[in-house]
Amino acid sequence: MTISEAIRLLKPTMFQPALPPRHPNAHKGLFGSVAVIGGDDGMVGAALLAARAALLIGAGRVYAAMLCKEAPSVDLMQPELMLRSVSAIRQLTQLNVLVLGPGLGQSSEAMKLLEYWLAQEVCLLLDADALNLISQHAHLSDLVKNRSAATIITPHPAEAARLLGVSVAEVQQDRTVSALKLAQSLRVSCVLKGAGSVCAHHDGVVFINSSGNAGLASAGTGDVLSGIIAGLVAQGLDAFDAVKLGVYVHGAAADALVTQGIGPVGLTASEVAKQARDIINQLNR
Repeated sequence: MTISEAIRLLKPTMFQPALPPRHPNAHKGLFGSVAVIGGDDGMVGAALLAARAALLIGAGRVYAAMLCKEAPSVDLMQPELMLRSVSAIRQLTQLNVLVLGPGLGQSSEAMKLLEYWLAQEVCLLLDADALNLISQHAHLSDLVKNRSAATIITPHPAEAARLLGVSVAEVQQDRTVSALKLAQSLRVSCVLKGAGSVCAHHDGVVFINSSGNAGLASAGTGDVLSGIIAGLVAQGLDAFDAVKLGVYVHGAAADALVTQGIGPVGLTASEVAKQARDIINQLNR
């Protein structure tokens, strides 16, 4: 099979229904647990955006832990989130997926956290500084390749270029090939973010997203995407299925907001997360 033969377009008809039905006697334990680790000094918002998005997309429990020395003990905008210390996340016994990277920084503590979690048997979604650390340290890249649990990476073009050791222009010249190289070299599910985000699996299958607009070119929307994908994994979706659905829903939320007259100029990540909740419910009907 050639690359062109393996490429498909993400369409809403692929995701109806998107998730299993929720029965009247359901409880939060049935919808999984997500943890987000990141939020170093000055970047607390990144971790909170990811955690809020996971909650809004339907995860049963969402935890967030931040490296910031003055990390909040409660999210007053989303008090349903359970804020914990970084060490306390290790004690969670029913963790379905961990998001590592939003606002993480590249400190020695961040490096140790990445080394620890790469060795754990839990689905990982790696973003932002987690990817930057992997691109700088070969032993981290080896740990990713050798994982038996599912791994998802969500680089933007600059992060992808660092991971591949090429220029951003080379990544953008053939985004499909770049995403597939990352997926296969690291044995992961990869989302190469940007216009027409590319979802590539290490088995060679590639999907191009058909939703989204320029309103997503704003701070925090990548963190929201990470939270959405993680929340879908928590609810029982296979990692790559969660990638495909999450990317589509993320873009469709931005499209719906623009249709309502919200954006593309000034569209915010928080608005996308809330609209994503409406999109996932529409797909389920």
